[in-house]
Amino acid sequence: MKHLLSIDDLDRAGIERVLDRAASFAEVAGREIKKVPALRGRTVVNLFYEASTRTSSSFELAAKRLSADLVSIRAASSSVTKGESLKDTIATLTAYDPAAIVIRSPHAGAAQLVAGWTDAAVVNAGDGKHEHPTQALLDVFTLRQKLGSLDGVKIWIVGDVLHSRVARSDILAFTRMGAHVTLSGPPTLIPRGIEALGCDVEPTLDRLPEADVVYVLRMQHERMKEAYVPSLREYAMRYQIDTNRLQPHQVLMHPGPVNRGVELSGDAIDSPQALIGQQVEAGVVVRMAVLYELLAGAGAAKSPIGSVETAVAA
Repeated sequence: MKHLLSIDDLDRAGIERVLDRAASFAEVAGREIKKVPALRGRTVVNLFYEASTRTSSSFELAAKRLSADLVSIRAASSSVTKGESLKDTIATLTAYDPAAIVIRSPHAGAAQLVAGWTDAAVVNAGDGKHEHPTQALLDVFTLRQKLGSLDGVKIWIVGDVLHSRVARSDILAFTRMGAHVTLSGPPTLIPRGIEALGCDVEPTLDRLPEADVVYVLRMQHERMKEAYVPSLREYAMRYQIDTNRLQPHQVLMHPGPVNRGVELSGDAIDSPQALIGQQVEAGVVVRMAVLYELLAGAGAAKSPIGSVETAVAA
């Protein structure tokens, strides 16, 4: 694996390899010294053209815990504000010989373009409404930790699918791992033909009790230039997930940030069925695993943990 631009870059065995690696890093995360020397002397660049808390901070922590040198760039404080193109920005960064470039962009396909302009490994941290593969990997990791296997698991993805790059990556990852995926939301927020990705579509939540996992998406107001729903109040009445809608056997997920009182009620967010906190925790170890597999996996030992003592001594 040279880059991670899409979940389609990984077959089931590849996903399992990344998740197994993440599980080994989770063991390291529980120790007093959380760093391993796997990427010592390598440089990782985080290039974010969109606001981010969870993804950017977890990639930064992941690089640091692998002992990489880190350069974090936000578009608002870079030469982009002076009119510099993405291609010229990548040319500048490539001159510093980075091992990996992690990019988030509002434009679909941006990560694919960057991969053609640099010899560094490129990780797609979200490109427009296209994909967000590391979010899907951490979601699978979280569910695997909770359920053991996704084979035969019924997952309902509810909400603003149209504007969600997470939904597309999750559909690919969940189905690849053996789950059955159903999408539900207002018809205006369900892309036409999305069933081609291997999922079903239900316009109402009448059959939601059948789900094992309820995965709720954020209403992405910043991407909406038209009135896709009559009002947020009406949307909440029909599609908000609260503890009355959740069944005792179901678990609840959300990629964050959450619009409390819109797609999720406060009691649902704070319920013991919610795995939202576990998703955030998984972000660091899964992104450590992705960087490790891209930059050190091929020639590395089976487990990165044996070298922890070396890192501690350093």
